[in-house]
Amino acid sequence: MRHLLAVAAGLVVLAASACSAPTPPRSAAPSAPPTGPATLPAPTGAHPVGTTALYLKDTSRPDPWNLDVDARELKVTLWYPAKQRDGQRAPYMTPKESELAMRRYRIAGVPDDTLSKTRTNAIKDAEPTGRKLPLVVLSPGFTNPMSTLTSLAEDLASRGYVVAGIDHTYESYATTLPDGRVAECLACDSDTDPGFGTGVVNGRAADVSFVLDQLPSKWDGSDRIDRSRIAMAGQSIGGASAMAAMVKDSRVRAGIDMDGTTYARIPKSGFSRPFMFLGSAQHVPGGRDNSWDRDWKLLTGWKRWLVLTGAEHQYFTDGPLLAGALGITPAYGVLPAARAAELTRTYVAAFLDQHLKSQPQPLLDKPSSRYPEVKICPATCGQS
Repeated sequence: MRHLLAVAAGLVVLAASACSAPTPPRSAAPSAPPTGPATLPAPTGAHPVGTTALYLKDTSRPDPWNLDVDARELKVTLWYPAKQRDGQRAPYMTPKESELAMRRYRIAGVPDDTLSKTRTNAIKDAEPTGRKLPLVVLSPGFTNPMSTLTSLAEDLASRGYVVAGIDHTYESYATTLPDGRVAECLACDSDTDPGFGTGVVNGRAADVSFVLDQLPSKWDGSDRIDRSRIAMAGQSIGGASAMAAMVKDSRVRAGIDMDGTTYARIPKSGFSRPFMFLGSAQHVPGGRDNSWDRDWKLLTGWKRWLVLTGAEHQYFTDGPLLAGALGITPAYGVLPAARAAELTRTYVAAFLDQHLKSQPQPLLDKPSSRYPEVKICPATCGQS
């Protein structure tokens, strides 16, 4: 299926469910004066945050998108509790990646390197701290690089998690590889092919398993990870891939799908590991995407279905936080960017704290007066 595009609180965004390359919009000129470089909200946990990048090569399989490459190359960005608060902040993305993003989203009238100037909170290559830390794998939406989930990743690291964010090569507008090559979105040419979504999530599940295999030997801080406590979360088709990875790999104990149409085939006998749907209004029961209705019935373990009132598809990413830097006024959606980030961080962390740290979270069991935008489905939400 094709997705419609809209300028929504920061970027021209995918306004439907999980995947397929967007139909290019007309160029979007700033509708308000750009505010200068964006600053991601500060992490809410007790720990300083460090980050580093790993580059992995899976020689056991060819790349599914580039027929000229006989091995799958992946960039994995790690965020983790760090010993130091001071140091060089990690870049949000490179100037070239920013240029390709601006081209991808057809945003005109602001400098091409604008997004590369976004201020992050993590210290580049800081020394890790902590022991027996749970691991969270993150997967971004189709066409989006891993950097678009930086705010969530930094917050989880500050709360005592190691986060491994995967750039699925050739599935986003830009992935910079260690020799300086920039891999662009080859998969975008195939998004209307039959079975495209299923193929993407299966490929990403293989990426996840490979990263879990490689992490112990490729990162010096990997001895700090408790490999019995692993979860996965993702936005859009990254969320759909969380379910696919759990079906394929029993090491992933719990999962979160943030607003992604699901494609993985769940066994008819059911699926008992904890899973949470966290979505926008398109994912209310009986809404236009029925994949959650279908899979909800097959989830036999702990499960939650939450809908954020006023949220749109990209509100679970950094997109709305970047709006001011691009001079873009929201075209739709009523949830402020900072509030969307707070809600996403809060509920993702609550799920992970309950299922990876064994810390009960009443927030997940009933509506909260502090977070009235969050509806618990199917009992207390409906189409509106």
